[in-house]
Amino acid sequence: MDTFWRIWTDLLDVLGIDASNLTHYFSPAAIANNPTRALLLIGAILLAYWFLSLFLGFFFYLLHMLFGRFFWIARVALFTLSCVYILQKYEGDPEHAVLPLCFVVAVYFMTGPVGFYWRRNSNSSLEEKMDHLDSQIRLLNIRLSRVIENLDRGSDQ
Repeated sequence: MDTFWRIWTDLLDVLGIDASNLTHYFSPAAIANNPTRALLLIGAILLAYWFLSLFLGFFFYLLHMLFGRFFWIARVALFTLSCVYILQKYEGDPEHAVLPLCFVVAVYFMTGPVGFYWRRNSNSSLEEKMDHLDSQIRLLNIRLSRVIENLDRGSDQ
């Protein structure tokens, strides 16, 4: 629990949020004494994650709309500049640079083809997906029947 607390305060520090006020209310010792604070902390984390995902989704959707086909250039440039900034900030202390770099890499991959705005553009309905699966099954059945026929011909000889 203490390790998660340190990671959380480091992440807040990277984001520029002063976590010294939170240590009084949400430290592992305070949560152990008052379980309702644990529920409050879980709710706050889920709410923060939701707001962060909304913000990042909206921000990268705007970048995607702004740069169009050249969005990957903006994505690579932001990733590179973020990594350079973090490495310069933690130049003498590489252990503290690991968590921010992991966060930047995670954001980089979330904005790739697995991101929300990439999936939003697929306008295929459920019926179209079912038709596609149906055609794939038909093709597999045709291939299977050819394999069975070839095996039967081979066993007859």
